[in-house]
Amino acid sequence: MKKLIRRAAITCAATLALLPATFSAQAESVNRAEVETIIKEYLVANPEIVLEALQELDKRRLAEEESARKGAISSLSDEIYNSDYQIVLGNPDGDVTLVELFDYNCGYCKRALSDLVRLVDEDKNLRVVLKEFPVLGKASQEAARVAIAVAEVAPDKYEDFHLALLGQPGRANLASSLKVAKDLGISDADLEKSMKSSRAAETFQEVFTIAEQLGITGTPSYILGEEVIVGAVGYDTLKEKIAAERE
Repeated sequence: MKKLIRRAAITCAATLALLPATFSAQAESVNRAEVETIIKEYLVANPEIVLEALQELDKRRLAEEESARKGAISSLSDEIYNSDYQIVLGNPDGDVTLVELFDYNCGYCKRALSDLVRLVDEDKNLRVVLKEFPVLGKASQEAARVAIAVAEVAPDKYEDFHLALLGQPGRANLASSLKVAKDLGISDADLEKSMKSSRAAETFQEVFTIAEQLGITGTPSYILGEEVIVGAVGYDTLKEKIAAERE
């Protein structure tokens, strides 16, 4: 309610600016109470003006946010699309790149996994970039640290690791992640050595900076061209947007 009142107050001020210039001249000859009465009577007689002004404010706000987001994507282009701290699936030389920020404990990410697999299988010119974005607590960070280590010491096995860990039921954590890696024949010693390095921390710093600049707070979130796509929007929507990006 307070937000609505505040917005209405802002709208009233904006409405005054839209009134004929002659009103401003006339207002100089009347007192404050008379001006307030005139404004009130005008708004009561034309209530649709308030709604129109609020809609215009929202439209301008969204346009400003979209412009800022596009600017951020442009300035962070290398970090988003060509970072050393990412994994590429699909065609590394594809003509369109779809970036996904995900968390191994995100239920919606688990649901969206089949959509991504299908897109990669069907679209031989699609490049997919995966970015670890563990926002769901300590267990998610542990799983992401193991994944980052897998990508470093056994990059050829990362895709299988990713599909297995994200596709399994239950909560991903350090133990479950290490088990998946072990089942794939990845050396515990190599993983441990990698996990002691600063690579995970550097990866998190880069990805969280990207997310902050683009206003991304949850998973899954996608970046496609100059657009940020929030949520598990489904195979059809992603396919349509990828096709539109090619046009």
